[in-house]
Formats: sequence, C-alpha cells, structure tokens
Amino acid sequence: MKPQIKFFTILCSGMLAVIALNAAKPLYHHTEIAVPLNQSITPHREPVTPRKATDFLNSIGVNSAVSTRGESLKKTIEIAKYLGIRWIRSGYEGNVPVADLIEVYKQAGVRFSYGLLSGGTDINHLLEGGRQLADAGALLAFEGLNEPNNWDITYNGEKGGKEQSWVAVAKVQRDLYVAVKKDTVLRKYPVWSLSENGAQTDNTGLQFLEIPKGAGAAMPDGTKYADYANCHNYFMHPSHPGLYDNQTWNAADPGLLCKVDGLYGNYGSTWRAKFKGYEGDALQNLPRVTTETGATINGDLTEEKQARMFLNLYLAQFARGWSYTALYLLRDRSDEAGNQTFGFYKPDYTPRKSALYMHNLTSILAEPATGTENVAEVSKPGKLNYSIAKLPETTHHLLLQKGNGKFALIVWAEKVKGMDEVKITFENAVSGKVYDPTLGALPVSSVENSNAVTLTLSDHPMIIEI
Repeated sequence: MKPQIKFFTILCSGMLAVIALNAAKPLYHHTEIAVPLNQSITPHREPVTPRKATDFLNSIGVNSAVSTRGESLKKTIEIAKYLGIRWIRSGYEGNVPVADLIEVYKQAGVRFSYGLLSGGTDINHLLEGGRQLADAGALLAFEGLNEPNNWDITYNGEKGGKEQSWVAVAKVQRDLYVAVKKDTVLRKYPVWSLSENGAQTDNTGLQFLEIPKGAGAAMPDGTKYADYANCHNYFMHPSHPGLYDNQTWNAADPGLLCKVDGLYGNYGSTWRAKFKGYEGDALQNLPRVTTETGATINGDLTEEKQARMFLNLYLAQFARGWSYTALYLLRDRSDEAGNQTFGFYKPDYTPRKSALYMHNLTSILAEPATGTENVAEVSKPGKLNYSIAKLPETTHHLLLQKGNGKFALIVWAEKVKGMDEVKITFENAVSGKVYDPTLGALPVSSVENSNAVTLTLSDHPMIIEI
C-alpha cells in the first residue's frame, strides 16, 4: 500500500515551491522535500558531469575605474569583497595607477583584464603595466580597443575606426597580439580581441581570431588577432527593446537566434556590413568573453527586476560558454550625464538590491573555509544523476561542484510574468539544503533522503546543495 502523501506550498519572493511530504514520517523543524522512496522513478538519462563552482565564480567580473572618476580605492576593495567579484576590466585609460590595481588584488583577490580601451594605441605602455600586474599575480588577460565604432584612433599616422577604414584598428590588434606573445613573461596570458568588431566598414578580418586562408580580407591570411572573442552583448538593446522571456539567456546565445549585439553579429556575420566569419560548431565553440553588459533601471525594469536579471545574466553566460563576463558597472558613474543606474552601487556607494543578491549568490557557492569541511574530498570529481521532465523553455539548470565534493544544482527561470512548475527527480535519494539568493545566504529549506524536488519558478535562481 502506498503511503499517504500530503502537499503544501511555500511562497517566497517570487518562487513558489510545491512540497510533497510522506505523512508517515514526523515533520521535523526543517522542510523535507520528498517523494515516497518506494515509488517508481522515471528512468534517468546519463549522469551529469558538473562544472567547477570556482570556474563559475572566477567568471564573475565588473567594469570599474577603481580609484579614478570619483571612485574610492578603499570602497572598491570593500564592495568587491562583499560582492564576491573575481575580476575587473581595466586598462591605462583614465590613468588608474597600477599600484592601486595591485592593492585591490592583494586585499580582495581580484585580478584584472588590462586593455587599450577607448582610443588607446600605446602598446608598450600597456605591456609595461601588464608586467607589473603579472609580477604581482594580478593579471588575467590583455584586451584590445574598446568600441572603435565610437572611438576612432590614429596609429602610426594612420586613422581608423568609426566611418573610416578599419585597417589601422586591425593593425593595432595584430601588433598587440604579436607583442604579448613575443614577451617571455607575458606570453602565457590570453589576448582578448577588441569589442564591436562587427562594426568594421571594410573587411579587415577582425571577425576571426586568426584570418583563415581565402577569407578575402584586407589583412593577410594567417594574421593572428586574439585568443578569445570579445562582445558587448547587452541584454537590453535597441535592436530588441523591452522585457521578454529568456532575455539574458538569449543575449548569451552564440548563434543566429541572438536578438542583441552578440557573438553571431560580431564573429558569424558582422552586423554592419555582413562580412562572413565563423559558422556552425566553429562559432558555437569559439572561446569568448563579455567585457560589457547590463541595463539601467528604467520603466518596467525596476530595481528588483534588475537585481534578479543580473543573477540570471552571470548564470546564462557561463552556462552558454562565456568564460568571463563583466557587468557594466560596479558603481554608477558620477562624471557622466544620462541614466546612470547601471551599477551594483549608487554614486554614494549605497548598495542596490543587485548587490545584496549577488553577495548572497557568491556566498552560497563559495568554497568553505579550510578546516570546516572534509578536506580529503577536495577536488574529487563526481557526477549526479538527475532529470527534469517537461522542462519549460524559460527554465534552465547548471550543475556545479565545490572542491569539497558537494554539488550545487542551480535551477532558474526567466519569465516576465507567471510561473512554471519544475520537478527535479534524482536516481538516488539525496540530502542537502535549498537556497534562494533573493532571500539571503542561508538555506530556506532542507532536503533529507529525498528523490525529488518540485519547484514553481518565476524569474531568478534557486540552488540545491547536495
């Protein structure tokens, strides 16, 4: 005889969890998420191999002027630590002292991509700063020019960018790559391409990391530009305005279905002149980073909605193959006009909800302090056999594993309105904790010797730690 099952619901900050309890068991102080252990289980697919939680955390970056443009070095260190940020996009633009970047690394463990940024062409200057960062352990990568469609350049007397020829822009990127790879200290660091290469007016081959044979570009076949593609795939974009389902998931799409200024429009078929780039698997598997993305609070995009979308953003980017993602911005600009509500923080360093939710997410996924967990299991690989039946198009999942062996199964939805019910079934009974980063960094419920969890999700992630 099957045991009697009772159902009740928990409604918390946009997430409705439908919980099944075995009435034959006593109700403990925690919430037990379960199906009867003697009930038949739907056949499972192959076990899922997790990705490292540290790799996801290391992907989380921001744009910041660190100690210039009205920003405080002390506050930058403080809020970077609070958010769990692992890298900052920087460069010699704005004359940020390299010593300040190194201090951020020493106190907060934050590394830096170091780039030419807007209009910069002094490669020797860039490499000089890069060597200092590398010596301190603070260098992540080099980056090319920032949006030459908005900031033109003059390089060795040759003008380029904007509406002009982009040959000069291509030469800067080529020479940057050569200079880094010839340097005995710096050659091990990756070079990220320039941003907005989809705007090139003439076919300079910048839609490739290395120009293939027969590309018909103005630069020679075999010219090497970068190790990683670089995009500014803002999920709020004039090409597809407003709020819609799967917004950050779509912005991270590497293919033709991306509705914004994404990978395809810069490396598949350039958005301005339609120069042909990568196709098929070559595009899908292209090493890639995002050095700017985000959205301002405006109209339907409230502070609450922005905060939830920022969580979805980092997850979607990592799940869809972006190695590093930098949100624009850490703190709102105080020296620019317009709607300056991009940041995790206001100009006076008041945190927005996005800062609170990001702190919760990174805290939940962080590795435990040494000595607090079974260190014998650190770095032990594992797999988890689970399935999600009738997965809605707006629901996504990502399996991570911490160094102590614990799994973090992240399930999130991207719906503008409404909710979707999702049932996660495990082949073997599991125990653990359930977290909602919009509520805090502590568990909202427990899982004890259970085979399934049924959630109704709306617009943000939930984490099941197993």
